[in-house]
Amino acid sequence: MIKLEILDGVGKITLDRPEKYHSFVREMALKLQETLDQCENNDRVRAIFITASGKAFCAGQDLAEAIDPAIPSISTIIQEHYNPIIRRIRNIEKPIVAAVNGVAAGAGASIALACDIVVATESATFVQAFSKIGLIPDSGATFILPRLVGMQKAAALMMSAEPVTAKDAEKMGMIYKTYSDENFESESWNLVSKLAKMPTKGLGLTKRLLNASSNNDLEGQLSMEDECQVISADTDDFKEGVQAFLEKRTPNFKGK
Repeated sequence: MIKLEILDGVGKITLDRPEKYHSFVREMALKLQETLDQCENNDRVRAIFITASGKAFCAGQDLAEAIDPAIPSISTIIQEHYNPIIRRIRNIEKPIVAAVNGVAAGAGASIALACDIVVATESATFVQAFSKIGLIPDSGATFILPRLVGMQKAAALMMSAEPVTAKDAEKMGMIYKTYSDENFESESWNLVSKLAKMPTKGLGLTKRLLNASSNNDLEGQLSMEDECQVISADTDDFKEGVQAFLEKRTPNFKGK
């Protein structure tokens, strides 16, 4: 259900339940949490890439499980499955790229949009599908989506459950970039490979600052930038970056 490969500094996580459009059941959700932990704790992994096999990215929750009386409650599913996934994605201080290769619906869209950078193939769509079955958007959607596209747009998309094409998602700032179906795999991999070769600690500190910016005032953010800059200036990668600049060569960052 979840595959992990470590390739050239990238932890490639593949959702792999294509017969159900990668909809989540408990085993799959817990495995994704475990896999994210592996990537966080492995120094060889300097960037994380989340994608899916086949033609879909993720259809969200497997509804057959959600209504099965023998399965944990909706509250348990949220608290033990999805919320821990979103917390890990936002708190792992390594860049995480979601490569959306097809439809991303419900919690599947929420997981994608929680990532630091989202790219999609032109044929992909994003759907806040919760209202279609009488539910509210979860997995951080009501926090993240308004910050990406604004309150009006987020409310309309959540209430109407209108599908958004990848191109429109790019235009409204929901995602970073779209690639043609033919070039999607290579272009998205080029992006995450580039991030894996950059100063990992500096990127992680950037992520920490972006997370804090939603709640900080200007003075608080300036103070936090000061603290994080002191930390980043003490890294080997900073020293290498300066030396490479002075020597007019490409830096060889080690993520340390």
